[in-house]
Amino acid sequence: MSDTEGDPRHLETLDRDLARFSNVELAALYVSRPMVSTGIALIFVVMAGLAAALFFGQANNSVIVVVAACLGAYMALNIGANDVANNMGPAVGANALTMGGAIAIAVVFESAGALLAGGDVVSTVAKGIIAPESMGTANAFIWAMMAALLSAALWINLATWIGAPVSTTHSVVGGVMGSGIAAVGFAAVNWPTMSKIAASWVISPVLGGAVAALFLALIKSRIIYREDKIAAARVWVPVLVGVMAGSFASYLALKGLNKVIKIEIYTTLLIGLGIGLVTWAVMIPLIRRQSEGLENRNKSLKVLFGIPLIVSAALLSFAHGANDVANAVGPLAAIVQASGTGNFTEAVSIPTWVMVMGAFGISFGLFLFGPKLIRLVGGQITKLNPMRAYCVALSAAITVIVASWLGLPVSSTHIAVGGVFGVGFFREWDAERRIRKAKVAMPDRARFAPEERRRRKLVRRSHFMTVIAAWVITVPAAATLSAVIFFGIQSVAG
Repeated sequence: MSDTEGDPRHLETLDRDLARFSNVELAALYVSRPMVSTGIALIFVVMAGLAAALFFGQANNSVIVVVAACLGAYMALNIGANDVANNMGPAVGANALTMGGAIAIAVVFESAGALLAGGDVVSTVAKGIIAPESMGTANAFIWAMMAALLSAALWINLATWIGAPVSTTHSVVGGVMGSGIAAVGFAAVNWPTMSKIAASWVISPVLGGAVAALFLALIKSRIIYREDKIAAARVWVPVLVGVMAGSFASYLALKGLNKVIKIEIYTTLLIGLGIGLVTWAVMIPLIRRQSEGLENRNKSLKVLFGIPLIVSAALLSFAHGANDVANAVGPLAAIVQASGTGNFTEAVSIPTWVMVMGAFGISFGLFLFGPKLIRLVGGQITKLNPMRAYCVALSAAITVIVASWLGLPVSSTHIAVGGVFGVGFFREWDAERRIRKAKVAMPDRARFAPEERRRRKLVRRSHFMTVIAAWVITVPAAATLSAVIFFGIQSVAG
């Protein structure tokens, strides 16, 4: 043993060297993690193409189906990375679910919704935006759908990268519109349908935000601002859970059961009313038992909203899987049908293998790339707790029911994120109102610098402006990109 080996200075140098190695390893892991995720995603896309080749290897236009399957898999990955965050973000931001728990629940319920309740819901996407018969030939229709699929996937990928939750359906709609205009001209577009979709840019977030703010106002006035918060919670929490159960029952009946048998909106409302009343009656003794021994403070109330919030997030994921995923893979289903039969003017139904690929794709996309937007929606726009997040989830279900009843087109993405904004802006308004009412802190507040006053806002304006801008340009951006891709495909295919 040398003399230097026992020297404390030698040991300190060794510790510093080891620390440097540790930092290098951490840096390498940080850099390689996105590469690993991208590699796994690429393998999934290739596997989807190989599966399509296996099923359609002997069929006509098999190369087209294989390419379309790869594009559909890429699209499904982007749905998982972007769209699903809107359902899980509030629960994660409120600490009702861990990131791992949220991803696990979303994977199960999104897949279940897509496979069990996802049906023939692609008529608007594949047929309602452009008139298929105006395309002239099956090949022109196939190129248009392929351009739409790729442009929508690329746009959602870009939006995820910059941290903006956008509507998957609107991206696909923009893609179909752009390729249709490129193929035939502006006359091919169903402009009344497009005007309804454009109206949903405003209707969806405003309705979602307003409903979420109203429920938060109810919770604050009837529970949080009461002297005996626990006693008030015993009365109102069962009511709120009953409203949630009834809303989701109507929502799922409207989006799922309606695909099996034709039911009117009034029937779905009656189903929701019955289930809501039963749930309310069951929850009264459960909440009373759960609230025993809780301290009379706001922190205790979070316990009572935790489980309902988790259940609502799971139900939202199921409903999203049943509806939005099917819409997103609609162009792929249209390509498969047109390639196999040559018929591109009849109604499109989604083959089972397309739905399975979509379900697996959203699961991989959520697992590999979803955490970024889950964090954004759940905690970076405004601070959420279980009560506020519960209002967002409840708003999403109720707004879809109301909009369907009124015949208004809405986007589930815009509703959920609009609910988060609505909760945040209501908190800002309520805080200002309470300050004015109490007549305290006004002179001090007036002395704040403009930068400090902006910093104290409860909704981050930078995220607000980014999201709004992304919403506004989604359809035109996807349409422009789709038109460029269509011309590229047409020039290559001859």
